[in-house]
Amino acid sequence: MAKPIEIPLAVVSPDRLAPIIGPERMRIFVDLAESVRDFFTDRNVYNISSTAQGGGVAEMVVVLLAYVQGLQISNHWLVIEGNLEFFETTKRLHNLLHGTPGNGGELGADQRNGYESVLADNADDLETRVKEGDIVLLHDPQTAGLAVPMKKLGATVLWRCHIGTDEANDYVRKGWDFLEPYLADVDLFIFSRPDYVPGIVDMDRTHIIQPSLDPFSSKNLHMAEDQARAIMVAAGLATGTPVEPAIFTRTDGKPGEITRKADVVEVDSIPIDAPLVVQVSRWDGLKDMEGVLNAFAKHVHLPVEAHLLLAGPAVAGVTDDPEGLEIYQQCVGAWESLDKDVRARVHLACVPMDDREENAAIINAIQTHANVVTQKSLAEGFGLTVTEAMWKGKPIVASAVGGILEQITDGRHGLLIRDPSDLKEFGAAVQRLLTDPVLADQLGANARYRAMGEFLGDRHLAQYGRLIRHIQQLT
Repeated sequence: MAKPIEIPLAVVSPDRLAPIIGPERMRIFVDLAESVRDFFTDRNVYNISSTAQGGGVAEMVVVLLAYVQGLQISNHWLVIEGNLEFFETTKRLHNLLHGTPGNGGELGADQRNGYESVLADNADDLETRVKEGDIVLLHDPQTAGLAVPMKKLGATVLWRCHIGTDEANDYVRKGWDFLEPYLADVDLFIFSRPDYVPGIVDMDRTHIIQPSLDPFSSKNLHMAEDQARAIMVAAGLATGTPVEPAIFTRTDGKPGEITRKADVVEVDSIPIDAPLVVQVSRWDGLKDMEGVLNAFAKHVHLPVEAHLLLAGPAVAGVTDDPEGLEIYQQCVGAWESLDKDVRARVHLACVPMDDREENAAIINAIQTHANVVTQKSLAEGFGLTVTEAMWKGKPIVASAVGGILEQITDGRHGLLIRDPSDLKEFGAAVQRLLTDPVLADQLGANARYRAMGEFLGDRHLAQYGRLIRHIQQLT
């Protein structure tokens, strides 16, 4: 029988943000935290999601909850269990809410029964944990079916949907039709963009909160170029002679060492001094890794020595995405069909996920070492990989879709592609940044400045603090 797994949480004082955000932002944040702390004297907060690793939601939750722990507010992170049928259904919902058919599979009575059965099992266990007055924050379609049983326990139920699309079509409506019965009793909704809010949701019960990153996580902590090079070599992603060991700093401040290698499809390793274009994404059709590969192969001509690295998680490491292996294999097939000379400059890497922080450090090194970072998504809920590249001051080429539009102003913080399917425009933008270092540096600097001002955790948690004030008025 499926039952949630509790993920251990670190305890991190938000005070460590002070040197980055400055005293005024810190004062505002602390005052708000103090004003809501008493509300949690006899209440718990339960965040419930579908995976503990392998995506932006999991990365965000683990960091934000560590800060909440540091504020002496009792909270828990639970990850539901499900079977293959359940995750095939929720992946179908994921694609539909992005406005695409996915694999075109069924979403009928059998899928609904399977969805409800798995969540009923998880709810049975939650009944021993959640009590009246607690706050339950459910994340994404995978957990929506828990709203009704949690409400029956007397909890205040929030549902956060991290995905969506700017324009509804029949696919989007089909997805919301499936979810609508589970959302009627939700107390408050949270979306990343106003355009994502469907007509079935009451706007008076809706809050808009954009995601954020943690500058002290292993993925985003400042990494010198020599350190990035050493990690790239140690992880089997490049060849060269490092000038220092492949050491990184864990979240608790202790040193970590890169001991695992990525699984790389390539002719030869990337020369450490070669210009490098990178996309880091889940192996998800909506991230269009195959499109990046084809655009690079056909339309990035100069400098001829530039290499492309497509990096994603080990395909067995993301439990809520059963399509990952299929998408990865499609990319390998596209790589095999390339001309020999181009194939030698294209690399597909599955980054190991046995150690979450080692994985994050490898991703940090990839992004830090990159000359250009891309995110050629066909649809995008928010796109934290874009935020991460902005924080690292990297020039970015991305699709003008979804949450990417909340982050990048074209020509100021990066270059946006109006039509994600236009491989020629995408390739031309990448080549422009590879051959114009002045423009690349300026875009990277502008992106870094914006990320610091708008996409760090104090802003995110402060918005949750104001949400809690709203809940206080409801209870």
